[in-house]
Amino acid sequence: MQDRTLEEMLGVPGAGTRKRPKAVIVVAVAVAAVAAAFLIWRLATPAPTSPYQTQLLTRGDLVATVSATGTVAPLNQVEVGSELSGAVERVMVEENDVVVPGQVLATLDATKLRDQIAGGEAAVAVAQAQLREAQATVRETGLRRTRLSRLWTSSNGGYPARADVDAAEAAAERALASAASATAGVRQAEATLRTHRTNLEKSTIRSPIGGVILDRQVEPGQTVAASLQAPVLFVLAEDLSRMNLEIDIDEAEVAAVREAQSATFTVDAFPGRAFEARVTRVGLGSQTKEGVVTYTALLSVDNADLSLRPGMTATAEITTLRREKVFLVPEQALRFSPPSTGAPSSTGLAGALSPRMPGGGGQRQSSGSQIWVLRDGVPVRIPVTAGASNGQMTEVSGAGLSAGMAVIVGGGEDAQ
Repeated sequence: MQDRTLEEMLGVPGAGTRKRPKAVIVVAVAVAAVAAAFLIWRLATPAPTSPYQTQLLTRGDLVATVSATGTVAPLNQVEVGSELSGAVERVMVEENDVVVPGQVLATLDATKLRDQIAGGEAAVAVAQAQLREAQATVRETGLRRTRLSRLWTSSNGGYPARADVDAAEAAAERALASAASATAGVRQAEATLRTHRTNLEKSTIRSPIGGVILDRQVEPGQTVAASLQAPVLFVLAEDLSRMNLEIDIDEAEVAAVREAQSATFTVDAFPGRAFEARVTRVGLGSQTKEGVVTYTALLSVDNADLSLRPGMTATAEITTLRREKVFLVPEQALRFSPPSTGAPSSTGLAGALSPRMPGGGGQRQSSGSQIWVLRDGVPVRIPVTAGASNGQMTEVSGAGLSAGMAVIVGGGEDAQ
């Protein structure tokens, strides 16, 4: 009885003639089918999802930046013009030429100026001659007054007549006045001559600084008219190896920008290259463009390879905050509370309208902050001290923090 197979016990025809190994195979197939069906059922059944949205607590560097656009400019740019009107006789330089202080850039036709100098020299000679004549008259009238005065005194007023003595004294006074006028005439003529000579010097236009010719706006034979203002003939840059970057910073971010902060910027001419700069000045005066209030900041740029050129448009990123190797959580994590606590959740419209830090970042210290981490599907509160923020991530510190924690940033409406 013990050796009867399952088929024999069930009365299957011909069971006694079958061999046992076939029966074992049938049973194994049946068990495998049942196991496969169970596995398919488990995979088809959706696993329960958590109502909370989480992000991992990370440890890294926190960097906050302020973005602004501006223009590359030389340290010192000078516009050279002409105070005189006249025809341009020669132009000595071209664009991109390097010049030294005092170098001749151009000359004007000075024919009239030389004639004016000749006339001025003649006028000085005439004035000097008139002065000598007046001085001679002073001596003559002085001698006559002295002689008459002695005669009148020695004769006890008898000779000459008092009227003659008074007339001599008046003539001497008039001679002195004429001499003074002649002296002034000499000075005036000399001043006019100096003006003519100065104008002759100004007809030769020289470079006031050493640098590079950025722009030349005059050609030989061109007439320069300086009746109302000096026309610009040349534009010079003092030193292109050092440049300035002038940027406009929005009023909402200017408080985060300070002197000595580092920055990087790019220009369209070199899209794959980042240039370094440093903030040297933040303007106190504001300017309004299309209703937007901005403040001008000046950044110092090293341009030793002369890659940058004046007038290039640049987009700068000023680093206003840097924290190294700190715990970082999203801003939403500090605003989240599970619905069961009665505090508002950070999800939905309310979370979207929650205030955020400006783009420039900021430093804050709040020992009353908290984050919630998910442990076995349950929110657990961890007190933290919130530090600096760049508007997206915030530095936190406190006991029990470790990188990789699942920090809750939203959700939980169905957790009650």
